[in-house]
Amino acid sequence: MIRELVVPLRGVLLGGLVLILVSRAASFVLPASSKFIVDEVIVKQNTEMLTPLVLAIIAATLLQAATAFSLTQVLSKNGQRMIAELRRRVQRHVGRLPVAYYDAHQTGVLVSRIMSDVEGVRNLVGTGLVNMVGGLLTAGVALVVLFTISAKLTLLALSIITIFILVLRSAFQKLRPAFKERRKISGEVTGRLTESLGGVRVIKGYRAEEREATVFSEGVERLLQNVYQTLTGTALVSVSAQLLLGGMGALIVWVGVQEITAGRLTAGDLASFTMFSAMFVAPLFQIVDVSTQLMEAFAGLERTREVLQERPEDDDPKRKTSIGPIEGSVCFEAVDFSYEPGKPVLRQVSFEAAPDTMTALVGPSGSGKSTIIGLLSAFHTPDAGRILVDGEDLSAVELGSYRSQLGLVLQETFLFDGSIRQNIAFARPDATDEQVLEACRIARVDEFAERFSEGYETIVGERGVKLSGGQRQRVAIARAVLANPRILILDEATSSLDSESEALIQEGLSYLMRGRTTFVIAHRLSTIRKADQILVIESGRVLERGTHETLYAAKGRYFDLYTKQHGLEANLFLAPGEGDRVEREKLADEERDGVSLRMLSGS
Repeated sequence: MIRELVVPLRGVLLGGLVLILVSRAASFVLPASSKFIVDEVIVKQNTEMLTPLVLAIIAATLLQAATAFSLTQVLSKNGQRMIAELRRRVQRHVGRLPVAYYDAHQTGVLVSRIMSDVEGVRNLVGTGLVNMVGGLLTAGVALVVLFTISAKLTLLALSIITIFILVLRSAFQKLRPAFKERRKISGEVTGRLTESLGGVRVIKGYRAEEREATVFSEGVERLLQNVYQTLTGTALVSVSAQLLLGGMGALIVWVGVQEITAGRLTAGDLASFTMFSAMFVAPLFQIVDVSTQLMEAFAGLERTREVLQERPEDDDPKRKTSIGPIEGSVCFEAVDFSYEPGKPVLRQVSFEAAPDTMTALVGPSGSGKSTIIGLLSAFHTPDAGRILVDGEDLSAVELGSYRSQLGLVLQETFLFDGSIRQNIAFARPDATDEQVLEACRIARVDEFAERFSEGYETIVGERGVKLSGGQRQRVAIARAVLANPRILILDEATSSLDSESEALIQEGLSYLMRGRTTFVIAHRLSTIRKADQILVIESGRVLERGTHETLYAAKGRYFDLYTKQHGLEANLFLAPGEGDRVEREKLADEERDGVSLRMLSGS
């Protein structure tokens, strides 16, 4: 993965490397001149050499300053650009992952992986990497110079540095898992915090502020303990470096003085050797200084790589069929499905839905209704059996070509923190203003939107919090109207609304369902009396199917559900035919109420 990041920036990195080589070459001026300052200027009193040497040192210093500034401009800015590009890449990839991946990961964890885990990359590919390469090259040059001055002292220094490198390697192996664990803990804490902020009304409603504060505090404490652990480890590495390198300096001075006494070195040689040895070991100190950043960067990259290795849902080699405009014929053939192995949710589900018909799914919670809708939306693939759309196996259909003809209106409407117009146009960003306004009229959005001072530009707030439930639902219906889908899915779009809002929304839904294959998850059974077929789902099976009249007359499971919901259990004890008469009268009353509401609404 590092290779993928480096290759696009190879030109920039090469330029940075040239700059840092110039800077490091300039840094050799001071230690190289030290020999002449000591042996020629000080010992031999050759003061004529002093001015040129000082000017050379000043020029080298200015050159180092200029290259340092250029490095910051070139590498740091490009490092930040690379982080931005990597964030875009990860977000785009996460957006293509299947729904099951989102079900298994907290939103806050995903946000952390997109925003935080890529941060440390700049230490690997930006100034950190170039400085490390430049430092190693500097160390190589310094090592050659050291051997030319004194092979004995150089071998002595190398033996001590080898011990330090072994200690450093062992420390890195132990600390790296701790940094990876820190990323994990940080993601979990961020995830819980995101949930808490999103569910603030529930938290305040149940007076759970202190409980949430305790949960967050525990997570922060776990993060703190991990930081303590890594700080202790890096501090031990730093102390080891100081002790080893300090001992090396003392040993070099001790042996070097003896070499001078023996006439094998001059004082200038020892001064120059000491300064060049400092340049040789500087990269090792640099590694210690950036060790935390490097290990965090590796941990973040590892987590980022894990995300990027997840296969997108539209990357399935079986999905090669690009489906054209569909009629909307849907057929489930003996479909089995389970979210977890050995725990079946659907068993041998079979039914057909013709174009321009309405299919209602009813049954108790957990019976499998939403799973059927999820399979129809291609969020999941059957374990066995097939789902056919216009005769094409849905598991082989390219997702984009199918979902562009799919419309959803869910019970819990999701709106983005934008304007009413933006939320409606989300279905078709290229729609004209006239098309958006027409969808608003059909869904009765205009009745409330035009009363706002900002009109359709009114900001709805996060998840549409500034609108009422009925208003949010009408915006969702307008969004579906604008999408003009061939297959429409309604997940009980009106169950939580008041009667007036429901009457208005039902009109919009009636228009929306015309000419489309519609699937409705219904909890309020009175809303599906006119469905072309009703499927009673229980324990993952289709228990009954038929129209309202046939299922009610059969006095089976649907009859039980309907009568309990409408308080008609007493019909079971009426004379033969009397219960049906009472039901017919109730349906007639409800129909008259519906006509009256439509007349009042001017339609």
